[in-house]
Amino acid sequence: MTTPLRSYVAGRWYTAPDAAAGTVVSDAVTGDPVAVVSSTGLDMGAVLDHATGVGGPALRELTFPQRAALLKALAGYLKERRPEYYALSHRTGATLFDSRFDVDGGIGVLSAYAGIGARELPDDTVLPVDEPHLLGRGGGFVGRHLAVSRPGVAVQINAYNFPVWGMLEKLGPALLAGVPSIVKPATPTAFLTELVVRDVIESGLLPEGALQLVCGSVGDLLDRLGPQDSVAFTGSAATGRRLRGNATVLGEAVRFTVEADSLNCSILGPDAVPGTPEFDLYVAQLVTEMTVKAGQKCTAIRRALVPAGLVAAVVDAVAARLDQVVVGNPTSEGVTMGALAGLAQREHVRTAVRTLAVGARTVIGDPDKVDPVDADPTRGAFLAPVLLVADDPERPEPHHVEAFGPVSTVIGYGSVEGAIAAAARGRGSLASSVVTADPQVARQVVRGLGPWHGRVLVLDRDSAPESTGHGSPMPTLLHGGPGRAGGGAELGGLESVRHHMQTVAVQGSPSVLDAVSR
Repeated sequence: MTTPLRSYVAGRWYTAPDAAAGTVVSDAVTGDPVAVVSSTGLDMGAVLDHATGVGGPALRELTFPQRAALLKALAGYLKERRPEYYALSHRTGATLFDSRFDVDGGIGVLSAYAGIGARELPDDTVLPVDEPHLLGRGGGFVGRHLAVSRPGVAVQINAYNFPVWGMLEKLGPALLAGVPSIVKPATPTAFLTELVVRDVIESGLLPEGALQLVCGSVGDLLDRLGPQDSVAFTGSAATGRRLRGNATVLGEAVRFTVEADSLNCSILGPDAVPGTPEFDLYVAQLVTEMTVKAGQKCTAIRRALVPAGLVAAVVDAVAARLDQVVVGNPTSEGVTMGALAGLAQREHVRTAVRTLAVGARTVIGDPDKVDPVDADPTRGAFLAPVLLVADDPERPEPHHVEAFGPVSTVIGYGSVEGAIAAAARGRGSLASSVVTADPQVARQVVRGLGPWHGRVLVLDRDSAPESTGHGSPMPTLLHGGPGRAGGGAELGGLESVRHHMQTVAVQGSPSVLDAVSR
């Protein structure tokens, strides 16, 4: 019998009474059952009460440095257990490199927020946002903004592609703000999240109620939220719109942030011709973004915007690199790209590629043909990398359809202004990049992309040795984007901590403000 995944709620591990009839999650590589997921019978009211009545008060008693110390200790504890996470991560289709990207990246976020708490936050439970403002001529009446912890809960609804990082990047700022979390992992990879949460609970490092896990449906949880609560959703734009439109979420003004799928772009500058370091950097970055996590990254490059005269050169250079990519069982020697998270995800990608092909031609790969190493292509969710070329940059498909896998479309542009206009047709993205050695091109592109993108990477030969690349969010910087990307932010340094707090304007005498600020 397939093992049922348990939820951790109200201080205990819970197994649904009908677990055997739940959703079966399969190994992305072999197709064998891994776990069955169900949350039937969970009392979401009790889950909320435990978070707000037990976890919240315990966290709010701690100062910012004390909360930061918890994050630091937790990061160290999880770091010691990485080999076990890597091993289970392979069953999601991830290679060792992919697993490190997810696991080490998530642990790194915890460490980063521990550093923010230790360096940037006061030894207190209240955060002064600014200096006092004089409100009267004599200096006896002043005002100041303070951020205080909200007595609510942070609900996480996570995506399947990063079962560890997705949880930890939301958990870090919430805990630092003194707010407990309820985590709902995506079902296809929930078994890896459950393992990490199990270790967190067993560590005893967090106060009881600071972290709860719901494997399966959250039921009526959103209907029970109030104005002190928040929801952070990562996933498709369509699902994000549906959840954000919940009557209670709207009526109670629940803080709801969305990090949704987006058609991220990378622009090759006109100066970056074959033979320059920038041309090689562009091609290497594009192939990396197509193949890491089998292209299942919300920040991956979906649109490669290149000068029209360089389209053929880029395609040839990408083809040469993709020839070195080995698709197959991620535990096998020599394999450099694993499987998608499941057969359903593969079918979604295949459907998207067929739609993209209406306005573009496939120049590399076939979404319906793959010969994986040490794996059965009918049971495992494998897909060969696919590159398309859109000869008409104004065709709508590349700017509207996302194939969430190892797929990208090359689009030729005639001028830098044309490239900026094409980028904007994506209606808002999480990440973008421009590869150029020309500061004026960089200036023009950054200013043009800024309104439509949460992050812009400028890559050249000088920054390349230290650059983390197009698709790597950094905990100290914004990770979010406008429009189609959701308009929210999962990361953003101190600002993502303040997101979980309430900023209040306090007015009074200088002595009163001094007292309430410390």
